[in-house]
Amino acid sequence: MSSLCKELVTLQLGHYSNFVGTHWWNLQDASLSEELGEINSDVAFREGRTIDGQVTYTPRLIAMDLKGSLQTLRQEGCLYSTNKESSPISWEGPVTMHQESPVSKNPFLLDLDKLETGVLLAQVDSSDQANSSGAFGAGSVNRQLERVAKSYALEGSVRVWSDFLRIHLHPRTVSVIHQYNHGGETHRLEAFGQGEPLLQGPVLEDVEDRLHFFIEECDNLQGFQVLCDLTNGFSGLGSKVTELLQDSYGGKGILTWGMVPVTHPDTTPMKDIYHVINTALGMVHMANNSSFFCPLTLRGGLGRRPGPPVAFPHLTYDPSLWYHSSSVLALALDALTAPCRLRQNGVPVGQMADLLTGSGRKVVSAYGAVPLPMMQGATLPDALSSCADALPWRPLSTCPDGGGGQCFAQLLTLRGLDEQRLVSRALNGPQAPNALHGLKSGEDVLASYMASFYPTGDLAMHLLSSPSLLTPPFPRVFSSDLGEQGCLQSRYLAPGAVPPTVSSVPVLSCLQSGPALGPWLAELHRAVGALNIRRLAPSFLSQGPELSEYEEALEQLRLLARCYRDDNRGAAHFSSEDSNDDSDD
Repeated sequence: MSSLCKELVTLQLGHYSNFVGTHWWNLQDASLSEELGEINSDVAFREGRTIDGQVTYTPRLIAMDLKGSLQTLRQEGCLYSTNKESSPISWEGPVTMHQESPVSKNPFLLDLDKLETGVLLAQVDSSDQANSSGAFGAGSVNRQLERVAKSYALEGSVRVWSDFLRIHLHPRTVSVIHQYNHGGETHRLEAFGQGEPLLQGPVLEDVEDRLHFFIEECDNLQGFQVLCDLTNGFSGLGSKVTELLQDSYGGKGILTWGMVPVTHPDTTPMKDIYHVINTALGMVHMANNSSFFCPLTLRGGLGRRPGPPVAFPHLTYDPSLWYHSSSVLALALDALTAPCRLRQNGVPVGQMADLLTGSGRKVVSAYGAVPLPMMQGATLPDALSSCADALPWRPLSTCPDGGGGQCFAQLLTLRGLDEQRLVSRALNGPQAPNALHGLKSGEDVLASYMASFYPTGDLAMHLLSSPSLLTPPFPRVFSSDLGEQGCLQSRYLAPGAVPPTVSSVPVLSCLQSGPALGPWLAELHRAVGALNIRRLAPSFLSQGPELSEYEEALEQLRLLARCYRDDNRGAAHFSSEDSNDDSDD
């Protein structure tokens, strides 16, 4: 591993976070075959060896979930397993055997098993059977799946995140919380107060042991990436985990994403109340303990009565399927996190936070054009000019963009356009269609375009020529008007024709801190503050936190909203008298 690599340790806390994380890791795995590409895979992956001496390349990851959430996935993985027979049973009394039928695997997982033994490739090309057995090296699964050239429709068979996981995990990765069940009606991790006390005793020791393992082998750790469910009890656990990271690894960046699905299975009015309270408490606590905090969701709002799900012009995803919505968020997250994983001129997590936060503004919003609408063969000036009256992206945090054209800071990432497509091929001067077509670099094009919407505020950007690569089992969530490279086709398909499989897409993403976050946070505060928690949800308080702690967190949320006033005043400005004045909220 290069001494210049700034490693990142990822933690995924909760089932939906693991859905998003699985898609995100699959996207990273698809890029492993790009030697010396723009993304330095060593930032997120670690190299090791199996007991048999085979080289492995596994995520530097800790994934936490509940009992019953793994299905066919073995908690310890299979890379380092041994085939030693167990010791004989010495018990001589009667034995009663209870045997459950094994969980069935979907077609994708069955094909992965065949790839491990070389059977699948032997069916495609018998001459390559000798070269395909047991390869765990970087990019091996990707290259083999490319040769198999199969697509999968897993919408009806994905039950848990491991049903579409295409990579091997290290034995130190998966941590199961046995006190709570993933399914069923009892022992559910539903409240913030249930999650907070989990990080003590054996669970705390387990997390610390896993952290030490991954961190001690890092040469130049830049920090942590945390994906945490925001609407259930994992918000409480995430608050304690980020507090642990802040206390134990001070000075390292902590980038925290709060994950919210569009829909929850088997929800009830009472559970909806829990969801919005967990969201508010988790956001306050994790923002306090992180370099910055960003919610990620395709839901139409964080309250009990959200608007319609986020719609993208060239996506046909099903918002009710976690398998679909998490894939869209993972595509956006791939671009949002690219700056801290670059091989050259990367921006560590701490520097990203320095750009976006200040004066107590620890919450940021995310936006994404997934994909960036472009005609086949068009350039960046062409694409941006075609949507000159409105920004091409959609909100990924439920916070509307705008803020009256005001913004404190933005971090833009564009993936998927090579140097020739960043600028116009049209002639400069009066023959140029507009000002964007006369600029000489992609950076100038983006800066000029953004200045027309946000004349003020800091702007940083990263332009990557490599797109996000889509490989099986990424779901088919793209409309039929997109070609193989994710661009709009100039001609329509004939009736009954099969649309091409989209193998890559250009993505434009943005992290933003601006005045629009103030009213958005204030609305969340009002939604939670309007609830009479002692009458509507007494069981929430019975599981913790104390009423005084709950009220203190709501006050912190209200003050956090005030930090985004466009008057350069931070949280420290507001006195106790000011905090009692709600007239401007």
